[in-house]
Parts: sequence; C-alpha cells; structure tokens
Amino acid sequence: MKPVTLSGVGLHTGKEVTLTFLPAPEHHGIKFQRVDLAGKPIIDADVDNVVDISRGTTIEQHGARVATVEHVMASLAGLEIDNCLVEISAEETPIMDGSARYFMKAIKEAGVQEQEAEREYFTLPQNIYYHENDRQVEMIAMPLDDYRLTVMVDYNSPVLGSQHASITSLKEFEKDIASCRTFCFLHELEMLYNNNLIRGGDLNNAIVIVDRVIEDHELDHLAKMFNKPKVEVKKEGILNNVELRFHNEPARHKLLDLIGDLALIGMPIKAQIMAARPGHAANVAFGKKIKALIKKSRQNVNVPKYDANKEPVYNIQQISKLLPHKHPFLLVDKVTQVGKNHVIAVKNVTFNEPFFAGHFPDNPVMPGVLIIEAMAQAGGVLILSQVEDPENYNTYFMKIDNAKFKEKVLPGDTLVFRLDLISPIRRGVCVMKGSAFVGDKVVCEAELMAQIAKK
Repeated sequence: MKPVTLSGVGLHTGKEVTLTFLPAPEHHGIKFQRVDLAGKPIIDADVDNVVDISRGTTIEQHGARVATVEHVMASLAGLEIDNCLVEISAEETPIMDGSARYFMKAIKEAGVQEQEAEREYFTLPQNIYYHENDRQVEMIAMPLDDYRLTVMVDYNSPVLGSQHASITSLKEFEKDIASCRTFCFLHELEMLYNNNLIRGGDLNNAIVIVDRVIEDHELDHLAKMFNKPKVEVKKEGILNNVELRFHNEPARHKLLDLIGDLALIGMPIKAQIMAARPGHAANVAFGKKIKALIKKSRQNVNVPKYDANKEPVYNIQQISKLLPHKHPFLLVDKVTQVGKNHVIAVKNVTFNEPFFAGHFPDNPVMPGVLIIEAMAQAGGVLILSQVEDPENYNTYFMKIDNAKFKEKVLPGDTLVFRLDLISPIRRGVCVMKGSAFVGDKVVCEAELMAQIAKK
C-alpha cells in the first residue's frame, strides 16, 4: 500500500480538508493524525474516544478532535483493513459525495497489503441487546461465525416508508452499500443551519427528503442557503431532482453508518447484527457494550500459575507410565495440577528437540502441530487420571476445532498448558478447551475431542 490523498470540505464545518491514508505496521490499528496542529497529535479510532454523536461521530484524544469519522471507518472496515494511519488537515473529514465510495476507491488504488500477523476476531459468546424506549431503537448482536448486518428504518414518512437493508458479508459492502449517501429531512435543515452546522452541505453530497408541502418562497430560501440559482422538489419528495442510487438508499446509508461506528470497537467481530432505527448515539452505545464484553473476556483469560519449585502431581517418569508415548514423542514434562475438570501441564522447549534440526533450522520455531499434540497429551493425562487402570487404555484424537496459533514458540520457552472440560466425559469421549501460554501470553488455542479406549 502506498499513501493516497483526497481533498474536500467538511459537512458541518465547511472547511477545506485534505485526508491521506498511510500504510501502518502490524498491531497499529486505525489512527487519525491532526497534521494541522502543533505536535501533530494522534487520535485512536476507538469507541471509548467518542465525545460527540449529535450529527455524526466525533472522536477526541490528546486534546485533538476529528469529526464525522464514520464514512472513513466504514470504508476501512469494508475493505477489512486493520492497520492504517489517516492524516487529516482539519477537524472534520471531507464529506465527498456523502457516501464512502470515494474513500474506498482511493484506498483500492493505493493497494491493500496483506500482513503476516494472524487477524484476530472476537466471536460473541452470547446475545447482546441495546434499546432506547423513547426513540424505539432496538439492536441485537447474536453469535455467528461470520459478520452479517441488517438495518430497518421507519420515520413515519410517506416519502420513505419503512425500509430495510442487509449484507451477509463485508465483501458485499463495496457494491451494495459504499455509494449510499447521507440524508436528512427538510424540517431539519433550518435547525442545522441555524446551529452553525451543514456549512459544507450541498445538494450533491446529501439527500434532502421533503416530507411536507413546501411553498415557493421556502424553495427560494433554500436556494440561497445552498448557493444555488434554483431548487425544486421532485414528485417523490427528494429535493432538487436528486436521483436515488437505490430505492432504499437511506436504509443502506444507515447500514453504512452502523458498520463505520462499530469499526470503532477496534477489532473485527463475528456476529449477526440486527438494528431497528439506529443512529450514531445508539451505534456508539451498542459498540461500547460489545467492547466491554471484549475487555471482560480478556481479563478472564485464566493464565495458569507455574511454580518451578513446587512438587508436580506427575513427573516425567510418572507421565511416561501413564501415557503410551515415549521419547522423542512424549511432549509433556510435568503435570502441576489435575482437577475434576481441568489439568495444567508443562513442556520445556529446548534447542535439543529433534524437530528443530529440520523445522526452520536457521530460525527454530516449534511446529504448531506439535504444540497441539503436547496440548492433547496434557488432556490425555486429565482423562486417564479418572480411570482406575490407565495403563490399559489409549487416548485417540477425534476432532480439532478453532485452532489458533498466536505467537511463535522458540527454544528456551516454557510452555504451560491449561485444558478445561467443555462438557462431562461420556462413554470415554472428552471435549476440552485448551490454551498454551508462554508467560502470560496465549500462544495457541484449540478445542479438542478425544476418546479413551481399552488396549
């Protein structure tokens, strides 16, 4: 990816602004940088930095603000970009044509580079609800191994009626959502203008919905407001003959805003989102609920405590008798805890391991499949510890799900495994959630299914 620049005016400030997308390293995230201010402060694109949601989404950090970030964020989310620095020369992003398509076009022209770090998703463990009784807003996020969104809007307007829009994948965003423009109702214009807003508004960058009979003198006033020689009302109630790009363009734009606002969570999520009558305030509040769940789940990661001086429950000689494996395939050195539903085991990784001779010999990395195998052997100890004659049983893999390798394991590392039963052992079948740690970092996760059977 190379830098790419766009210029335009801010919707509310009316100020000329230049925005530049710059490539960023892994784990950088999305950040905005106010290059027009002293010290060029950086603002993290984070839902916790949202300070205003009155007519768009505004973020602030280190005394600097960036307003109306939702279309930029939606563009980055639509292209599944995780790391980018967005330089901006004023306090508000350019409105362009009121949609996200020019941002997406610029980013695609610059090129998108795939990075080596594995993309981390948050999969919802449960339903999350949000509602506002006064505005009849209802939102729900449901667990799903994908990202789908549906929006329904109903403004009690004879022009709009009830509308809905949905996408089943972000791959549909560019074609179906990105070009949909922002909109407002005629009765809102005067209020916005009198509050020193929409100074950059133009009938080319917003859809104005005329929801009542309008007199000629009002049209003349609007023409002066927008510095136009003349404005008209089309028969279906869209000001100045603006053609809709989709029959449900307003609903699609609400979906665009929702994607942009939820991108401020800071990591991609796997969920089905359904939203009735969403707006920036609801989107941000909903995003904060999801982010709070992410924070809680990270705090609840059960990092096992390993005391090298403590006498193990099983040492290497005892493990060798319990498990059918022998050197060089016995990959568990000691077991420090065995409970009814969990086990904690240790593997000391040394440069003398036989696999290092052939697996990246110039840059030794423990093979991921062997990390999983070691994890499974630790799980085997858990299962076999619950039978009276473990020496008469073997443990066999049946299934591996959701395996993730998050960090390299190198010579000198001490791998600590924790495995927890997901469900009770039935008929010798055991389902476990396993995590491998080096220090307090999770290096590998997987769900394992195994069965013990008599020899």
